[in-house]
Amino acid sequence: MSAAGPHIHVDVKLGADVASRGILAATFGLAADVPATIDTGCGARVPLAMTSTQPEKVTCLPCRDFAHGQHLRLATQLDELGRLPGSVITPEQTAAAAAVHRDMAGRFGRPAK
Repeated sequence: MSAAGPHIHVDVKLGADVASRGILAATFGLAADVPATIDTGCGARVPLAMTSTQPEKVTCLPCRDFAHGQHLRLATQLDELGRLPGSVITPEQTAAAAAVHRDMAGRFGRPAK
C-alpha cells in the first residue's frame, strides 16, 4: 500500500485534465493517454483510479479540505468575472456557475459517509 493509504483522493486540478481530454475526444475523436498517477490535494501521488470528483466518494480529509477551498475560490473568481465590463459571459451565467461551485464546496465540507 502507498503512503497515501487506502483513501479516495481529489485530483489537484479538480479533474480538469480528464474533462479536457473528454472534450477533445468528443470533438476530434482523438485523446491523449490518461496519466497513470496524478497529484492530489493532500500532496500524495496516486493512481487516477484512486481519485474522484464526487464529494461523497472522497475519504481523504486533507483532500476534502483542499477541494472545499478550491471550489470556494472558483466561485469567487466566477463572481468577479461576471462583473467585468464587456465579458462575453453574462452575470447570470457566472452566477449559476458560481452557485454550482459553492454547492460542491458545501458537499466537500461535509464528512464523507
